[in-house]
Amino acid sequence: MTSRIAASRRTVAKSVAAALVATPFGTMTRQAWAQARRAGTLTTMITPEPPILVPGVNNQGPTLIVTGKIFEGLLTYNQKLEPQPGLAQSWSIDAAGTTYTFNLQTGVTWHDGKPFSADDVVFSIMKFHMELSPRSRAIFQRIDTCVAKDAQTVEIRLKAPFEPFILMFDVTTCAIVAKHVYDGMDAAAMRNAPANQTPNGTGPFKLAEWQRGNFIRLAKHDKYSQAGKPLLDELIYRVIPDSNLRGVALQTGQVQLAGPNDIEAFDVPRYQADQNFKVDLDGWQYYGPLSWIELNHRSKPLGDARVRRALSMAIDRNFVVQRLWFGVGKAATSPISSATRFHDPSVRLEAFSEQAANALLDEAGLRRGADGTRFELKFMGLPYGEIWNRLGEYIRQQFGKLGVRLVAESVDAGTWARKLAEWDYDVTVNFVYQWGDPTLGVERTYVSTNIQKIAFTNTGGYANPRVDELFKVARESQSADARRAAFAEVQKILVQDMPQLWLMELAFPTIHDRRLRNVITGGTGVHAGFADVSFG
Repeated sequence: MTSRIAASRRTVAKSVAAALVATPFGTMTRQAWAQARRAGTLTTMITPEPPILVPGVNNQGPTLIVTGKIFEGLLTYNQKLEPQPGLAQSWSIDAAGTTYTFNLQTGVTWHDGKPFSADDVVFSIMKFHMELSPRSRAIFQRIDTCVAKDAQTVEIRLKAPFEPFILMFDVTTCAIVAKHVYDGMDAAAMRNAPANQTPNGTGPFKLAEWQRGNFIRLAKHDKYSQAGKPLLDELIYRVIPDSNLRGVALQTGQVQLAGPNDIEAFDVPRYQADQNFKVDLDGWQYYGPLSWIELNHRSKPLGDARVRRALSMAIDRNFVVQRLWFGVGKAATSPISSATRFHDPSVRLEAFSEQAANALLDEAGLRRGADGTRFELKFMGLPYGEIWNRLGEYIRQQFGKLGVRLVAESVDAGTWARKLAEWDYDVTVNFVYQWGDPTLGVERTYVSTNIQKIAFTNTGGYANPRVDELFKVARESQSADARRAAFAEVQKILVQDMPQLWLMELAFPTIHDRRLRNVITGGTGVHAGFADVSFG
């Protein structure tokens, strides 16, 4: 299997390179555009290739982008994070803030032709995501009852009011899955179900073909519930491992759209200067992605906060933003992104200082050996493209100046997620979404109750009872002021404990031919269903 995938990738690379040599830029762009428009086929890219196409089973970024076209959530969100109709056409919340009633769209069918109903919603929330998705489970455990009042109505009663609950119903958070596909299975069976190879959603597109290592082709769902949509007939995600060739494919019109990770940050300025393309940094309001250097506290001496603080001071975040990401993004100042509710701008990380970092390691009793090395750690880079490789090299150089030797491990995306989940790493790079509220997307990384062998939980193993208590206060309070006070103290403590080394508030560009319409229309950007995307 590995050799076949490698061969396919080499074939893609050769074909793209050959097209560049054979065809002038402008001619290819016009021809490719005309051909794509006639066929109703939008060709884009996905980097890296998703390991599977069922959200909940896998929640890595590339998976969520592709599956946002196949599956749907009860709601969508605009750029102000206000809820909009999805599979629910309307909804209401009672005065006590504990009862949510969702009135579902009518005439919705699954891709296999079976009717969608309230039973699918109840199953998705109380069984599928409760058992498979640790982040969703942490929130859905607050549900007292979730019942189908009739085929088109779902009522959710919470044990107590929970202010950010309405933000939990996007497809990337709680995709609605078909009960008849997974009914009767336990968590392991759902995670490994043969049906996962042929995802069955209600979205505007359905899986038509997947040549692993080459492309994913989605075809129009002819019985989609919104009349006359989707406007496209096909959506093709090409897998092009080489970043230079991805740029070639975009420039020559072989693809008309590039999403996150497709075009390296250092190449973005030239697309911003090209009138043929639109570079959109919008559409990430729902996610607030924050990157960090992830440390496994079980690996000595990373359990010592002084060591973690020293490593943090060795990183020049402004250099990372300006020299590696060419200004696309912002330096992190705390564990809560400035795009997320309750970010405290008064909280600041300790300043970059190699001298102070070395002194702190000396204080921790970690003296240099004869070769200048204090200690050695395994470093598992994030396999999401050249920019992340460059970041990894920078981290190795900076840690090396402190006498900390990082031994690089090379992994693919699936292996990275597995090793992270199994705590089989010392140091890696990670980024996660914050989902609009710290209770939804920040807490999971730092509370001791969420130390699990599951990716994107508290895999680092950090534990502080006061942090647990403050997150609990913020989680259970209905007062915005009380929540703000709790999160302010949390940020101050975390900056001192430095459980992870926060790097950047990421800004992923969406680059597309300027003639494409309705690409970024809401707070979830390219994760949306693309039912309204069209050729101009």
